[in-house]
Amino acid sequence: MSAVAEPHRVPSRSSLPVPPDLDIDPYSNEVLSNPYPFFDRMRETAAIVRLSRYGVYVTGRYEETKIILNDHDRFTASAGIGIADIRKPGKFRIPNRLLENDPPGHTAIRGTLTKILSPIVIRRWREHFEAEAAVFADRIIEMKDVNGVDDVAEAYVLKVFPGVVGVDLPRTEALAIGEMSFNQAGPENELHVAAVRRAEPYLDWYERSVQREAMLPGSIGEMLFEAEDRGEFEPGIASNICRAFVRGGMDTTVAGIGFALLQLARDPDQWAILRADPSKARGAFEEAIRHESPSYVNYRTTTRATELSGFALEADTKIGIFSGAANRDPRFWDNPTKYDITRDTAGIHMAFGFGTHSCIGQMIARLEAECLLRALAMRAKSIRLMGEPRYRLINQLHTLDTLPLRIEA
Repeated sequence: MSAVAEPHRVPSRSSLPVPPDLDIDPYSNEVLSNPYPFFDRMRETAAIVRLSRYGVYVTGRYEETKIILNDHDRFTASAGIGIADIRKPGKFRIPNRLLENDPPGHTAIRGTLTKILSPIVIRRWREHFEAEAAVFADRIIEMKDVNGVDDVAEAYVLKVFPGVVGVDLPRTEALAIGEMSFNQAGPENELHVAAVRRAEPYLDWYERSVQREAMLPGSIGEMLFEAEDRGEFEPGIASNICRAFVRGGMDTTVAGIGFALLQLARDPDQWAILRADPSKARGAFEEAIRHESPSYVNYRTTTRATELSGFALEADTKIGIFSGAANRDPRFWDNPTKYDITRDTAGIHMAFGFGTHSCIGQMIARLEAECLLRALAMRAKSIRLMGEPRYRLINQLHTLDTLPLRIEA
């Protein structure tokens, strides 16, 4: 069921033009499987456009994305980061207290999380991640012909990530819950409905898995509940944030590793650079998620009638940020469609968000990807694409479904 947009009104007392309408559905199967023509048209139509089908504003430009993500006074996350306004009747749900919360409430929660996820804690996990990556790399080379998604990215992340976050994540259940969450953030289309139906058998498991008694010792989850016991969080916050880690920390990292493998397989010169210097593994991942960003679109909501880039925006209206388009904006990036692991992108690209709401778990994702890609670069002589990759169609996640590779020592 598609949303029906209301007529486009001009904010009162404004002499500024309104954003032009664009009659494209970014949630159609055609666009989800290849969003780049839509990204190009959106960026080149205007700095801000309005999707007439849904009655929301969107941008695909870098500077506008940066402004929106950094200005919580005019563009709030409290109405939900999906296309629906979670404050409205029929759409209401409990917000994620980390992602759908503005300062000052967000600031205290993030401050406690920053202490939990300190560099010292992250470094403790490196040895474990590296050991598992070595085992995986040896196994992959022995297999030789692999699906870079199922056999490599998913298998590795599902091996190392659960112990860190503290939640047991069986593959079937974890993938079903992840797809449901990312599809629910989009419109109530067929993808949304089907994903909810597939996840229904696992909802009770999911609810139990993020409670105190289910947390694994020494994990982020256990530390969150300990912080709640000390009064650093309101009651119920620890479980709420555990959900965010489960839903956001697994699927996007799998997608980013998959994109790195895809581009390294497509470009032997880039693979040669990484083989010659495996310390560039983190750069290979950073460039991969700039080049193809897992986070498809995130929303904010205008708090009042305002102006952005010369356009008048209505109050109480969703505005979508397509980070994959911003990360290829030629106004900011040189040769943006080129995958180049020597490009300096860390802290600059928008794949991890920006400012107050930049991804709190990005250090974990970077460490997972770095360890795996480095282990492969130290062992494999070649990585080749053995067929066309296929993308998984999900409303608010850009990710591969299959990636046929041949990896040889």
